[in-house]
Order: sequence, then structure tokens, then C-alpha cells
Amino acid sequence: MKLEVPHLNTQNVSSGIISALMAYTGGLILVIDTANAAGFSRPVLISWICAVYIIGGLLNLALALMYKIPIAGCHSITAIAFLSTAVSGFSLSELAGSYILAGVVVALVGLSGLFDKWLRYIPKPMLDAMLAGLVLNYIVKMVPALKQAPLIGGLAVFGFLIMPKISKKIPPIIGVLVFGIIGLAVSGSLPPMKEAVFAWPQTVMPTFTAHAFISITIPVAVLILSNDIAVALAALRKNGFELPVNRILVISGLATSFVGLFGGHAATVGGMMSAICSQDESGPKHKRYWAGVVSGSLVLVFGLFAWWAVSFIEVLPLSFITIIAGFTLIGVLMNSLQSAFSESTYRYSTVFAFAIAVSNVTFLGIAAPVWSLVIGVLSAKILREGIDHRVAEKALEGN
Repeated sequence: MKLEVPHLNTQNVSSGIISALMAYTGGLILVIDTANAAGFSRPVLISWICAVYIIGGLLNLALALMYKIPIAGCHSITAIAFLSTAVSGFSLSELAGSYILAGVVVALVGLSGLFDKWLRYIPKPMLDAMLAGLVLNYIVKMVPALKQAPLIGGLAVFGFLIMPKISKKIPPIIGVLVFGIIGLAVSGSLPPMKEAVFAWPQTVMPTFTAHAFISITIPVAVLILSNDIAVALAALRKNGFELPVNRILVISGLATSFVGLFGGHAATVGGMMSAICSQDESGPKHKRYWAGVVSGSLVLVFGLFAWWAVSFIEVLPLSFITIIAGFTLIGVLMNSLQSAFSESTYRYSTVFAFAIAVSNVTFLGIAAPVWSLVIGVLSAKILREGIDHRVAEKALEGN
């Protein structure tokens, strides 16, 4: 009997490339922006990027090949959006310890086999309200950036609007990036690139504190589980792929703990990246996992050359980076707002969670996103919001 070996086709390759580009663009810029906000040195930044892209690429490449599923990802863009407002006040060693524990939490959730039930303790509308509040801060920053660089901003907006007209398969952020770079070249705002210095990831001695566990570990773990892994699993199931959910949770948790040793915040499967690789446009169903293989391979290669990529991005104007970061998160904001405020059984609690997250105020040493979830959940309990939703869920379970 002749063994037929599946091979790549143009649909696999194109979906894999588009998936990887999502990690190359906004995800990378958000990491750099967060590192700058925390005051990290260049070697620390390169170590962070190398770790999450190399291990994130290896993780998803291995999962795609092991289970023959079109799974893809890198690090958590929602977690990095949270960290952009929460890292100040914590040392690098505290953050490393927090990321390691976040991975442990994710792995333990997988070992428990109670993933779906665990997520119900924090209603999804609350998570989405908190995330929408965080993301809104980035979107608002685009307005003064567009005023500061009108030509670059105008072309970036044009790219965002025109790309869906050219091809619905290509994310609008690619249009923003291409036309934004054209604006940089035309306006003469693109300075010469600095000499790239080769660097590898450096280990960080972790420190574990209760404050960092509450303020960093728990929110990062929750965001990875709810906004990355859960979204990826839902997208894959929607496209007809059954998954070893608990194994993926455990493997992702261990990978996240490992990158924490190098200052990386997460290495996990990605929601939108997996959705792109598993869609019908990625080719015949039994060959779609090759899109995940392509995506994971490209992410891995990018991590190997992160030291060069950082040298290029460092010379870009701050207004350009702000515009790209803002456009990257527009889709996240729209989805989060729709999910947060479309649930009729939650009203005031989601508004409270959203407002507190937008405020970006730290109280008692705990960041706004944590207070957003705490106040949101408590107010929902006191106001008895979400009762009808939970009753309906129990009724369905009973049937």
C-alpha cells in the first residue's frame, strides 16, 4: 500500500503567513512599548522578545504536527495590553516570578480538567469589559499621534480602509503597516537604522511576592485562559477540529513558565491566529494543519532574528508606533465591547468594570485591571446580575 504524504499548497502557505504577520506587527510593538514603559534595557527587551517568539513558535509548531490540527499562536496580546498599564512598580525579577506562576496556574487548570467550570467564576462580560477599558487607552492615544504626524496617520487610515477592498483574507493591520511605512518614507521621517547588535535571551532570577501574584499572576493567567486559549479552542471546534483541551492547557502553561525564566510573559496558542489557520480558506480540512506549521515556523525564525528587528523598530517615530499599536487593537476593542455590553443580565457591573479599567488608577498598590474585575464581580453579586444567565446554564446542564 502506498503511503500518501500530505504536502503544502498555496492556501496553507498564505494562511500561515497571514497568521504569523499578526504576531510580527501589533504583538511585537506592544511588547516594545510595554518594555519602554517599564524602563527595561535593550538586552532585557531582546531577551523577552526572543523567548516568547522562539518558544511560542516551537510550541505551536509542535502542537500542529503532534495533533494534526491547524493551531497557531505566539504570546498573549491581551496579556501584554494588560501589562502595559501594570508593570510599573514591579522589578524585572518580580515580573519573571509572576509569569512563571501564571504558567503554573494555567497548567494546574489543565490538570484539574475543570477549565470550563473555572472560567464561570469570572463572567466573560466582566473580562471583556476590563479588556475593553485597557484597550481603549491605546486607541485614544492614536488621536494626538495622528495630529502629530498627519501624513503618516492619513496613509495608515487609508491602508486600514482599503485593505479589505483589496482582499478580505489579509488583515487590515497589514494595510496600516504598508501605507504607514510609505508615509514615513515620503515624509522623510524614517531615520537610518542603528547597527544591530547580536544578543540571545538572558535568564532572570525570579522573585515571588504576594503583591505581584495578585496584581500580575492572576490577571495574566486569566487572560491567557479566556482570551487566548478559549478563543483558539472555540475557533478550531467551530471549524470541525476536536482537541485534547487539557493537554494543550498543560503544555501552554509549562511553556509560559519556561519563558518567564527569560522575562517573557507568555507562550501560548492564539485565538485569531488559530482561527485564520483553521478556516475554509486554508485548504482541505485534512491539510490545514500545514498552515499552523508554516505559522509556527515563521514565528520561530522571527524570534531567532529578534535582535535585528528591535534595532529597526527602535528608530521608528513614537507617533508611528502609537498608530500601529492602536490599529492593532481596534478589532479587540470592538469584540470586547460587543461581548461586554450585549449580555442583558449584566448592566451596571460591566459599566463599573469598564470605567475602572479605563481610569488606569492604582490603589493600595494593585493595578486598575485587577480592581476592575474585583468591583465588577462583587457588584454583580450584590445587584444579583447574571442570575438569569446562570439559571439558564444549569437548566441546560440538567437536560
